[in-house]
Amino acid sequence: MRIPSQTKVAVLLGGWSAEREVSMASGEAVCEALRKMGYEIVPMDPKPDIAEKLAEVRPDVVFNALHGKWGEDGRVQGILETLEIPYTHSGVLASALAMDKQRCKPLFSDAGIPVAESKVVALESAAEQHPMVPPYVIKPVREGSSVGIHIVSTGKEPPVMALTQERDIFGDEVMVERYVPGRELTCAVLGDVALGVLEIIPRGGFYDYESKYAEGGSEHICPAEIPPALRRRIQKHALAAHQALGCKGASRADFRFDESVGEEGELVILEVNTQPGLTPTSLLPDIARQAGHSFEELIMWMVDDASINR
Repeated sequence: MRIPSQTKVAVLLGGWSAEREVSMASGEAVCEALRKMGYEIVPMDPKPDIAEKLAEVRPDVVFNALHGKWGEDGRVQGILETLEIPYTHSGVLASALAMDKQRCKPLFSDAGIPVAESKVVALESAAEQHPMVPPYVIKPVREGSSVGIHIVSTGKEPPVMALTQERDIFGDEVMVERYVPGRELTCAVLGDVALGVLEIIPRGGFYDYESKYAEGGSEHICPAEIPPALRRRIQKHALAAHQALGCKGASRADFRFDESVGEEGELVILEVNTQPGLTPTSLLPDIARQAGHSFEELIMWMVDDASINR
């Protein structure tokens, strides 16, 4: 392992996805932590010429703090593989799979991880009529951070105007998923170890983009106040999901738990996030801290874990 002061780390932050603002906050937090530990830092806000810029900078490691499309879906990972620059988080295939919420589901099911019934339909179809019996959730097929989420409750008309006015987020198709009520639980994985489970309690009743990133938008209970058996189930499924997708480095799996169903309750996985946020209100740092890892230690672990052929 290199001495930190000899390691040049290019931190990718910002970009041009719907999550640019969050990525800037994550990247700035990463830069500050790495500077404190003596690394040479080169912050880079990617433009389409990022391959040329990286070739000029010639970093030892790229810390990928991008969120959303292009930075989280395998495309920038492909550039880094081509340039043979070691980088953090998951590789091309795992990133692309995790970003596609519908394509993940057969892999999760094959690994024994419960999922909620869902299907992909044309945007116009979802706007005009109910694609399934309410309540259900409408999501972009390939987005993160709860961007574009609509909950259609029982007795509610389809969200015609809302969907047709958000085509730039959804594209031509949307994913429609059975709504699972209950508690919002999440579990982080570092390498091949599932860490603790955190419960999210949104101030506004739903964990949307505002609840995730606005100060005071949600309350984090870490560790989650759940029975040990449920905690173990979640950890088992989070690690299995990480491995089923082929994730590397850090990931975070989100779950819903409805304790009113049966003796054990219904637990379903919602998605795996291959680029968990690193902002002051983010979940991964909270979970890592509970496991005994400071923010600086978490970031240093990610840098040490960087590689190619991920």
